[in-house]
Amino acid sequence: MNFFQKMVRSIYDWMLDMSASPHAMWFLALVAFAESSFFPIPPDIMLIPMILALPDKAWKIAGLATVSSVVGGFFGYGIGVFFFDLIAKPILTFYGYMQQFEVFKDYYHQWGAWIVFGAGITPFPYKVITIASGVVRLDLFTFALASLVARGMRFYLVAWLLKKYGAPMKVFIEKNLGMLSVLFLILLIGGFVAIKYL
Repeated sequence: MNFFQKMVRSIYDWMLDMSASPHAMWFLALVAFAESSFFPIPPDIMLIPMILALPDKAWKIAGLATVSSVVGGFFGYGIGVFFFDLIAKPILTFYGYMQQFEVFKDYYHQWGAWIVFGAGITPFPYKVITIASGVVRLDLFTFALASLVARGMRFYLVAWLLKKYGAPMKVFIEKNLGMLSVLFLILLIGGFVAIKYL
């Protein structure tokens, strides 16, 4: 295991510990904010054990993660606008995301809202999208709306599944979050296409 993997694992373990802390809500907000611009681990790592421990607060926890993530997205957008060479490029290079960034940048003006939305609900690194949105100056309202809907759908879906099915769902979500997100996105786009042509 290399240094980066060890560092990520240490952060992961720390986040799990923090999910049981009396200050867990503050830590969740911080992680959800930071993950949208530079932090390597998604807030789901804290979200899942927190909802399992406090199912009556599932919607509040999901709401906090959503709002914090969207606000963090604006920070990532600002990095893209004002500090691409100084901050954004080193962050994207460090995580190995420069290639994805260059590919997505070319599609932004035509598909910007869908790109933000898709990245917001799938495991694709959201920080790449927030920074890229700033670099290409994606319309701020479009960015905000797509981020809010996507992040809300992702976190509230996890909250609903955990609230309804409890601990057994934790293992399923952790193993299949990527597949579930992609499937949900395909169904959603399929629904829009069906509405358009039916």
